[in-house]
Parts: sequence; C-alpha cells; structure tokens
Amino acid sequence: MDHGGNILTCDHIDLRKEKNFFKKIQIVRKCLEDLEGKYPIEQVYVEQSLQSFRSGFSSAQTLSLLSKINGIVSWLCYNMFCGEPKYLAATSARKLCGIKIPKGQKAKAVSLQFVVDNVPGFEVQYTRHGNPKAGYADRSDSYVIAKAGWIREREEARDTN
Repeated sequence: MDHGGNILTCDHIDLRKEKNFFKKIQIVRKCLEDLEGKYPIEQVYVEQSLQSFRSGFSSAQTLSLLSKINGIVSWLCYNMFCGEPKYLAATSARKLCGIKIPKGQKAKAVSLQFVVDNVPGFEVQYTRHGNPKAGYADRSDSYVIAKAGWIREREEARDTN
C-alpha cells in the first residue's frame, strides 16, 4: 500500500501442496525477498493470531499451525524490513475499514464482498460454482489489515499534531 492508502500489490502464497513446514517457510521468505526488491516497505501489519478456540470454527491444530506460521513470518518481516510488525485483530481492522458483519453471516465472505465493491482494481476469480477461488479471501483479509494499519497511522499522526 502506498502513502495514499492505495494498493501497490495484493497477492497470496499458495502453500497447500507443500507438506514440509520448513519448505513452506522458505517459500514465504522467497516471496518476501521479492517484495523487498520491488517496494520501499516502511511498516508491516500482521493479522493478530486468534487467541482462543471456538467450536464450529478452525480446529485447535489449525489455529496452532497458523500461530506458528504467523510468528515465523513476523520474525522474517522484522529482520527483512522495518523492524517490529504491528498487529491488528481482524475484527478491529474490519471496524476501522467500515465493514459491518450482520449477525449470522460469515465475516470472511462479507469482508471479501466489501473489498470487491469498494476497492478499485481488486479483482476476484471464481470457481464454476460461483465461490471465490482459493487465496482470494486471504488477499481481501490482507488488504483489510493493511488499510486498517494505514488508517490507524493517520489517526495517530493527527492525534500527535
């Protein structure tokens, strides 16, 4: 995202086929190195890991794996870019971006539709059944976290002036 809050790049890394955890991390590191060469990265925002298991959502094993990856990717970003990443909870990020999740609806789907409807140039590919292809909800989530971080930075700068 640039200083004006516009998307410079928004992508995802498909790690589903790679079974080895450490090879997954090597793939992520290579993608981050590619970004480092293309963009002047000044701040990194990371979605805060879920802190508790909720019935009907991701399993404890999945949450544990995601938390482990989140920590390693945070460490990579710390070393490669601009120091310590800043963490934002998904619910807080959505709120900062003006995304309202109606009761009973899935947050990821509502958030994705909001981004598609409100962010110029954000495109989604769909399966033949009309569902977003793998990775596009993650792209949307990354946009929301980055945009919320951008909004928060502007609010903090305004408050200090």
